[in-house]
Amino acid sequence: MNKVDAAVLERAQKWLGTSFDEDTRNQVKTLMDNDPIGLTDAFYRDLEFGTGGLRGIMGVGTNRMNKYTVGMATQGLANYLKQCFPDVPQIRVAIAYDCRNNSPYFAEISAEILSANGMKVFLFKGLRPTPELSFAVREKGCQSGIVITASHNPKEYNGYKVYWDDGGQLVAPHDKNVIREVKKITSVDQVRFERVEENIEMLDEAMDKLYLERMKAYSLAPENNLKHRDLKIVFTPIHGTAVKLAPAALKAFGFEQVFPVPEQDVTSGDFPTVHSPNPEEPAALKMALDKAREVDAELVMATDPDADRVGIAVKDLMGEYVLLNGNQTASLLISYILKQWKANGKLTGKEYIVKTIVTSELLKKIAEKQGVECFDVLTGFKYIAEIIRNLEGKKTFIAGGEESYGYLVGDYVRDKDAIISCCFVAEAAAWARQQGKTLYETLVDLYVEYGFYLEKLISITKKGKAGLEEIQAMMEGFRNNPPLEIDGMKVAALKDFQTSVSHDFLNRREQPIDLPKSNVLQFFLEDGSKITMRPSGTEPKIKFYFGAKGKLESAGDFEQVNAQLEEKIKGMIASLKLE
Repeated sequence: MNKVDAAVLERAQKWLGTSFDEDTRNQVKTLMDNDPIGLTDAFYRDLEFGTGGLRGIMGVGTNRMNKYTVGMATQGLANYLKQCFPDVPQIRVAIAYDCRNNSPYFAEISAEILSANGMKVFLFKGLRPTPELSFAVREKGCQSGIVITASHNPKEYNGYKVYWDDGGQLVAPHDKNVIREVKKITSVDQVRFERVEENIEMLDEAMDKLYLERMKAYSLAPENNLKHRDLKIVFTPIHGTAVKLAPAALKAFGFEQVFPVPEQDVTSGDFPTVHSPNPEEPAALKMALDKAREVDAELVMATDPDADRVGIAVKDLMGEYVLLNGNQTASLLISYILKQWKANGKLTGKEYIVKTIVTSELLKKIAEKQGVECFDVLTGFKYIAEIIRNLEGKKTFIAGGEESYGYLVGDYVRDKDAIISCCFVAEAAAWARQQGKTLYETLVDLYVEYGFYLEKLISITKKGKAGLEEIQAMMEGFRNNPPLEIDGMKVAALKDFQTSVSHDFLNRREQPIDLPKSNVLQFFLEDGSKITMRPSGTEPKIKFYFGAKGKLESAGDFEQVNAQLEEKIKGMIASLKLE
């Protein structure tokens, strides 16, 4: 039998004490008697409370999502809220949860602890999309919010995300400060589990109605939507929280032909029809595409379990269904919305959009042409929410997006929202149809107008301590000895977000980068192509984002130029010796 480390054994022994319930004690004892590897993995460390919250495999142990790790995190958050809002008569916190196994349970535990700490808790009585939690925080005047979700992770996982009083996820200084307070909770005996019933108020369909009404008010072409009410849409929530609200929102926007995928309308944390409930993966949309072929749909939409991201499929120039990537969907959304704002006379010069630094530069070009400012932020939608908060009352946020399939229209929510994104993709499709075009043809038109941008993401995993060191060495190599040419093209500029310096090699000058420090490098080539290198903060993985740019003279040249850009990306990958 494998020998268990003494420190692991000591940690496990503590969980046999009377502070833990009988079921937990029995499970720990079973691990100790029969599964040394499982015991080690469950107890070799504390589940880390990162800048966004918790995420991990469910089960007993300090390195697992369970009643006690969630409880300690919630008590730490409660302590920090008391420090930040000493003059608020009763601190208010909204709580939502998704379809995952144990999500309702973890939400109840969180509500119990906050209520025991004298706080007013608004707990959704059934599963709800993450963006509705953000909406509820603002609608109920809360100081914080919690959503229980692990997004698109495998079924063994769950998570715990924390929001601040603006409805956005935690950013500096609160992210680090909450972590500090959570680390101070070193024993479950410090956690107040005694539920105070009068401090808990259930949120129901009334909040859904408000959420949908606020969303519908953003529609830019309601008459045109009704004109094209017969637009055929296949929608799947992939067993998740958008099962009722997305179809209801599409109907509110005027679209009547929404076809479900019945097998995937079944709410389940086991995600029985997919290997991974991730709309970025083609396999997750297979059943929806089959349904689309059956009904001859113009549009296919799939949301992830907590409904903050959406994957889209449309018919290409040959009439075959093709999946759009996150950059393409963001470009179509931003272009449509800005054109409508301009046509409706709503642009005053004080409007802006926001994208992440790894998202297509096409969005910036579209905004520039319409006289709309475009802000770049670090990867993570919380930074988009931070910009909205900082500019509130000074400038008007129109929309924002990131390449990883997350978008937001309007500022009623402060996180990516797949529900309103579905509505606006449908509205853009109806507008395109009015022009006698498909969404895909509209995308090709954008490439003709602004230049053809083709993106590709490569993720390289290096396991273990040696792997992390290899990733670090890789970043330091590119940072200290940056290539002057990549695939025969001169490197025009290098942005180093770790040192906060932008190097303009062509004009031999440097400029500061006004963003938080982050271990990210960006190379801009002389033809407008872009390469971003970013190690993962949570996994032994490094990501390379390639954006190749070319010129598209006409729609008829699409296939040829697309093939050229694919070859260009292959050349950049080879030049960097990544494959």
